[in-house]
Amino acid sequence: MGKDIFQRSDRARELYQLADDVLKIHLSRICFEGPEEELRQTKNTQPSIFLHSIILTKIISGDEASMVAGHSLGEYSALVHAGALRFEEGLKLVRLRGELMQQAGENEKGTMAAIVGLEPALLQEICREASSEGTVQCANFNSPGQVVISGTVAGVRKAMGIAKSKGAALTKELVVSGAFHSPLMKSAREGLKDALSSAEIKDARIPVYANVTAEPVQKAAEIRTLLEEQLTKAVRWEESVRRMIKDGADSFIEIGPGKVLRGLVKRIDESISVKGVDKFEDAVKLSEGQ
Repeated sequence: MGKDIFQRSDRARELYQLADDVLKIHLSRICFEGPEEELRQTKNTQPSIFLHSIILTKIISGDEASMVAGHSLGEYSALVHAGALRFEEGLKLVRLRGELMQQAGENEKGTMAAIVGLEPALLQEICREASSEGTVQCANFNSPGQVVISGTVAGVRKAMGIAKSKGAALTKELVVSGAFHSPLMKSAREGLKDALSSAEIKDARIPVYANVTAEPVQKAAEIRTLLEEQLTKAVRWEESVRRMIKDGADSFIEIGPGKVLRGLVKRIDESISVKGVDKFEDAVKLSEGQ
């Protein structure tokens, strides 16, 4: 993960070394050599993705973004790009966030499931009905007709069954290490709150569209609160993208590993231009206007 960037960019090598020094772990070794099981541990996955994304933004040159957003963990990368968080501060927070979420997942066994083909309001009603079996709520409003639910195994599976009976096109339980963006992350939220209270957070230079509210935010105090709330509340991604478009966004660039957000944005509004930066050559092409 990220090895091509490391091999071809001095800036990338500097940041990987800085990350190893700040976290006092060999994060670069985990990214490049694995084993994959170690990289997939949430406490390692989160800082690895964060680092990958930040390095790519440093390599890209050209027009500055007028607004930013990030899906769950990606909100931290967005805040760094917007000047609200220093790289080192963001790195320490996402490492702690990963550790806390991993621990919460071990202490409070839960799961998540993707539900396709139902309206959000109906799915929220289904979750309320299924909560008689255990905790379950909508966790990610990703795009039209695609919502992820999260909670206890019993609650989520009950909701999946009801969703099928209500005409869902697909219900699929996900392979995850915890019930993210649900009340089962309460202990992680409390631990992160303590860290956020002393973290150096500044007002953002440009609007950051928050997961929790789908609204632009720039004030440091509000950013602090929303990052805490994000752990137990839903990611309102579809609303965030629509609000950004309403506020003038006509093109989006996904920065970081994978293509998931590109697909979501196109499903939200197929008329919008969407590009992606995943590898070193993508960053170079974008810088050259390709």
